[in-house]
Amino acid sequence: MFLDLGMQPIANALLEPGQLTAVEPRFPLELAFCHDCSLVQVTETIPAPVLFGQDYPYYSSFSQALLDHSRAHVSAIVAERHLDSASFVVEIASNDGYLLRNFIAAGVPVIGIDPAPGPAAAARKLGIPMIETFFSATLARRLAANGDFADVVIANNVAAHVDQINDFIEGLAILLKEDGLARLEVAYVRDMIEKCEFDTVYHEHLFYWSLTAAERLFSRHGLHLNDAERLAIHGGSVRLSVTKKPGRSTRLAALLAEEQQLGLGDIAYYRAFATRADELRNELAASIRRIRSSGKRLAAYGAAAKGATLLNSIDLDQGTIEYVVDRNPAKVGKYLPGVKLPIRSVDTLVLDKPDFVLVLAWNFAVEIIRENENYASQGGQFIVPAADRPSL
Repeated sequence: MFLDLGMQPIANALLEPGQLTAVEPRFPLELAFCHDCSLVQVTETIPAPVLFGQDYPYYSSFSQALLDHSRAHVSAIVAERHLDSASFVVEIASNDGYLLRNFIAAGVPVIGIDPAPGPAAAARKLGIPMIETFFSATLARRLAANGDFADVVIANNVAAHVDQINDFIEGLAILLKEDGLARLEVAYVRDMIEKCEFDTVYHEHLFYWSLTAAERLFSRHGLHLNDAERLAIHGGSVRLSVTKKPGRSTRLAALLAEEQQLGLGDIAYYRAFATRADELRNELAASIRRIRSSGKRLAAYGAAAKGATLLNSIDLDQGTIEYVVDRNPAKVGKYLPGVKLPIRSVDTLVLDKPDFVLVLAWNFAVEIIRENENYASQGGQFIVPAADRPSL
């Protein structure tokens, strides 16, 4: 174990007004490194039905940046793999259909797999066939028994969430055609370390992937990690290309060599990050207190999981930050777990005019600031604790 963020609530377990006096369940939020396979993971595994239950509040379509990113990805896959009406695409953790709708528009048959009722219902309204459950090797066998082998399987921002990760990868191997392609996007542990993104750690994110660890996992199941592309989205991600046949790209070979040189297979690399994270948490708290003590008012933007981790891991008095705003109407009227900040609509910023807004969803900071020019034009200022992690 190398990083301890204390006892934290489930980051996406938003509170209803009637729950504010109830005792919230809290769990240790710690990161550990495996010397055998180089994987970084949290030490506490909360059952998936608890994490992704009946009121899972995340809807991907509320981010225009993510919609644009997904549309471009689909266009590239359709061209690269020559997909048409005779092809078949499966997306694991398809959420509200934000990505699959682009395949539908291109005339490519699809199935989405997602356990969350709300997002799954939204996808069905777009005409996307859905299987409302968790993906597993058992489900893959069921699809394969019906002859539903996939030309392409997409699994974006889900491999970090799966407690039975070997079963998950086995399912990929079963579902893929012999010449099929699996595309996975995962947050890249190297970016998390280099940018000190400690607030991307929460119980829902069980694993924090390096390419070294990913390659070892896929090879265990007869699959080959053949390419990796670094992406800026979500604070730094990698797009993995996996097939049943070997063919490692020069780009992947270079990235693996960089990981070895940087020390991603050594605990010292992660202990240095933990020290920097502790320093940053203290610095953030002190800076926010200085702003508040000067008589200025603060709000926050983005009732996101990373915001819950950040605010619950720094020591602020109740009321230091007054509320958080969010574009998602499913979150408005609820409260951020742990710190119990009320969640309000985005137009509150223009009406209420807080002096500063702390951007908790900093991975979409450019989009957020652009969409809230009216607030800034009235003298409001945004604080973005991201990128190279400058002080406030």
